[in-house]
Amino acid sequence: MEDNKKLNNEGNTATPYDDVYRTLLNDCTSLIIPVVNEVFQKQHGENEKVTVLNNEFYITKQDGEQKERITDSNFIIGNTCYHFECQSTSDGTIIMRVFEYGSQIAIRDSYIENNVLTVKFPNTAILYLRQTRNTPDYMNIRIKVPEASCSYRVPVLKVQNYSLEEIFEKKLFFLIPFHIFSYEKNFPKYESDEEKLQELTNVYRQIIVRLNECAEAGIISEYVKGTVIAMSKKVLDALTVKYSKVQERVGKIMGGKILDYEAKRIRDEERVNTERERKRAEEAEARAEEEKARVAEAKARAEKAEARNKKLEAEIARLKEQNKENTHD
Repeated sequence: MEDNKKLNNEGNTATPYDDVYRTLLNDCTSLIIPVVNEVFQKQHGENEKVTVLNNEFYITKQDGEQKERITDSNFIIGNTCYHFECQSTSDGTIIMRVFEYGSQIAIRDSYIENNVLTVKFPNTAILYLRQTRNTPDYMNIRIKVPEASCSYRVPVLKVQNYSLEEIFEKKLFFLIPFHIFSYEKNFPKYESDEEKLQELTNVYRQIIVRLNECAEAGIISEYVKGTVIAMSKKVLDALTVKYSKVQERVGKIMGGKILDYEAKRIRDEERVNTERERKRAEEAEARAEEEKARVAEAKARAEKAEARNKKLEAEIARLKEQNKENTHD
């Protein structure tokens, strides 16, 4: 039996990878759906609504001090609540944090009915950017209460287990910025061996080609493509600080100086175009309504004129008949 481990739960430090994860979730929300389907074997539709929830919680410690805790993501698809944590390095505390965050979410969503308090934990998963042979496929949380206990599994998604072919086949575009972790252990070789470095740059040329093809086919928007590329560059820059050749050569393939605001510019242009089209449609609808009103008004005038004519004809007929009667008299 393994020794019980006491975990230091003072919280983890945010990394550039956490920032990239949250940017993808907030700016390209629909990309999380295929990831959820993969992890939990769900069948959420690509166009289902994803509602990103507040990820900040305050926990009161034993000394009364309040500590802020920030989850990597808490969101709802359909009627199902999910909680994902992105972990770059195993530090022994992730499962404790998962339970801590899950408890806060469960308390937030709890309800009392007929003197019964119901707390429902979210569907939780951990996304591991790095892994070893000891990285599990699942982690387990066991909760003991008086005279009973229950447990639930927390699935682990290992980014490095997914080939590029599988990522594009399953539309796991969310994982592309973290794909560089699959090559991390070979950075020293890439830095010193030009042929090896060329192999890596070819991989990322292929990524750009396939992202362009997906955008042209309408599978993803230009904005999503730009964001995925920009976030890939951000992860690359953070991971290759000590490997200047890798950073420069692969970074050049990924757009060189492309930044997050470039993707946002594309999104803003799309929004402007959408707004312009909406206004045009509204103006066309207004003109159609005006024309409809004019036609209705003209029809009403014609009907009134026709009624007056019929009335006049009836009056003329009455006068003629009266004139005939006067003549006979």
